[in-house]
Amino acid sequence: MSGLPLPKKSLGQHWLNDELALDDIVAAADLTPDDVVLEVGPGPGALTRRLVKAAARVVAVELDSQQAALLPAAVPDKNLEVVQQDILEFDLTALPADYKVVANIPYYLTSNLIRVLAESTNSPSLAVLLIQKEVAERVAAKPGSTSLLSISAQFYFEVSLDQVIKAEAFTPPPKVDSQVVVLRRRPTLLFEVDTKAFFRLAKAGFAMRRKTLLNSLSAGLHMPKEDVHKILNQAGLKPTLRAQNLSLQDWYQLYKALPNS
Repeated sequence: MSGLPLPKKSLGQHWLNDELALDDIVAAADLTPDDVVLEVGPGPGALTRRLVKAAARVVAVELDSQQAALLPAAVPDKNLEVVQQDILEFDLTALPADYKVVANIPYYLTSNLIRVLAESTNSPSLAVLLIQKEVAERVAAKPGSTSLLSISAQFYFEVSLDQVIKAEAFTPPPKVDSQVVVLRRRPTLLFEVDTKAFFRLAKAGFAMRRKTLLNSLSAGLHMPKEDVHKILNQAGLKPTLRAQNLSLQDWYQLYKALPNS
């Protein structure tokens, strides 16, 4: 760490120092010499150094202007392009089709980044993200423990969990452990739906997590409970269920049962 800028707490920066963990993250991305990689928040470049050796091109998007300015000297490779920008404002359509994302990202960014990657007209073929362990488990959750985050991620991606990385592997150590989550883009969407209407339904269901579907959907969709009851019956779902109990297939059946779906 000598000579490097200190991680900024305001940006949620935690540098990963563990050599084996860094190697495993790159291995999870299954990179080829033809791949273009988008790295988010490269920091001082420990992961970047490995990526430029394994891929044809690395586009590193860094919000921290100081880190962005130092990175080209820290990783002097012709394969590297550094962009000083907020990743949520970065134009993903400027990247070639089937690019991959590899990143150790600040915890606060997780949900928004997954949403942006999933909903882009040029989503990545694969994303390998090192995130808070608890959030990784939420992204990969099964019915009984699902959330809007898991429904959103799994609608667009096949989700799997990779290695857990202990807090002490970082500088400074975060308060919790991290885990690698792998998002592999589905070749086709699971269902033919109006995605805006589908996720409006899901958001309504999860808006009142402690309430039953009957109550949360009635409030979220501004529909009488009698009408919601009929829709749930048509979808083959008990009105006493809660949103976290539903599978993606259940949400699809519910979507189809909606008027004008």
